[in-house]
Amino acid sequence: MSKRFKSCATLAAGFLFVASGADAAADVAHIFWKDLRPTTQAVAEDANLPMIAAKLPDHGETLSLNLQDKTIQLAGYALPVDRDGETVYQFLLVPWTGACSHMPTPPPNQIVLVTPVHPYKMKETYEPVAVTGVLKPGMEKSQLFILDGVSIVQSGYTVRKAEVASVDSVPDTVTLPVNSPWSFLKKKKN
Repeated sequence: MSKRFKSCATLAAGFLFVASGADAAADVAHIFWKDLRPTTQAVAEDANLPMIAAKLPDHGETLSLNLQDKTIQLAGYALPVDRDGETVYQFLLVPWTGACSHMPTPPPNQIVLVTPVHPYKMKETYEPVAVTGVLKPGMEKSQLFILDGVSIVQSGYTVRKAEVASVDSVPDTVTLPVNSPWSFLKKKKN
């Protein structure tokens, strides 16, 4: 086999690899929190009227199966479950800051348990992030350590081997009232 032919074959294989990566990126569904709940379920308009599990007839356990086993990207707020200092090995992705700790817990179909492909360096609790990975519906319980004790939080979805990236904002976030103890998280740091 000539050197020129080998070079052309290597170049062609490289183009196929890049093209297949582009196709994989095109297959990512950019979703919003509303996509994880049944269309008939109430939406949280603001933190004065949160969509919490206790107020729903099914306690928020009805999951959307439309996205099962699909690669999705979802933006939300990261609440560490398993961490060592700034290094986070697993976290809950939630639709608003303060969720699960000192604000009402969202229903399970609005909580995603995320295991990053690589440990994620988190600057602050409830850091806005975008998660990309394969969505798996199924109830999971996580033990969450908060300042005043331990809380068990049930999530309706998991994304394992997730790619995690910081984002500036979450497009469909719930707005917190001014007197919320978590309002300081919304301020930009200088």
